[in-house]
Amino acid sequence: MTKKKYKTLPLLEYKVFTGNLTDIDYRNKQLINTINQYSYCIADNDYKFKKALQKSDILLPDGIGIVIAAKLLKKQTIQKIAGADIHQYLLEQLNKDHGTCMYMGASEITLKKIRERLAKEYPNIKVATYSPPYKPEFSKEDNQAMIAAVNTHKPYVLFVGMTAPKQEKWAKEHFKELQVGTVCAIGAVFDFYAGTVERPSPFWIKLGLEWFIRLVKEPKRMWRRYVYYGPFFGFVLLKMGLRIRKRKKNLRKQRIK
Repeated sequence: MTKKKYKTLPLLEYKVFTGNLTDIDYRNKQLINTINQYSYCIADNDYKFKKALQKSDILLPDGIGIVIAAKLLKKQTIQKIAGADIHQYLLEQLNKDHGTCMYMGASEITLKKIRERLAKEYPNIKVATYSPPYKPEFSKEDNQAMIAAVNTHKPYVLFVGMTAPKQEKWAKEHFKELQVGTVCAIGAVFDFYAGTVERPSPFWIKLGLEWFIRLVKEPKRMWRRYVYYGPFFGFVLLKMGLRIRKRKKNLRKQRIK
């Protein structure tokens, strides 16, 4: 199948997806990642992570900071699309088509809860799971075992949940070896769907305050992401905005001359 081209917006050195979820065809061989203010800041000091995000076929704007960046720097309104949103959409499509998917990551306990919920909500989907070793870096043997597990099942969609930036780098590094359609790195969605971590309600999500509720519920794990990197990202946007404004001002002066 010819690789589909999606609508994107050049933003912060990335091509951010600006289409609708309904534009996405999971049967394409494609890599889907998400970007928010935290991953942007981390990637700025992690070359492999940055390249993994830049090489995404679809890079979803998963964060109110990215939405604000598009408005401030590009004067464009884009829709925030979280990992949970693409996960739900792909499951709905797979269930309709009696498709297959696989979850790579998390503990066997979490994966068992995912399988149980899928069986109730999406009974037409054939699902496989694999819990990789919990370690900072995988060995060559680990990677071979993970790839073999995926290629045994050949799922239409492979969900990867090993936390950022580990999951994005792994998916990019082994993408060509995987016999799949869509590879989708969605991190915390494994826990959300399993029910081991509760996602904020739609009320807070619509207000753009999902980050705040997650911070309140998990302060020890989330404080650095939001309390430190949030303001830092805001400072980056402010500098970029001032730079763009100055450039436009200089161009106007040149035209007058």
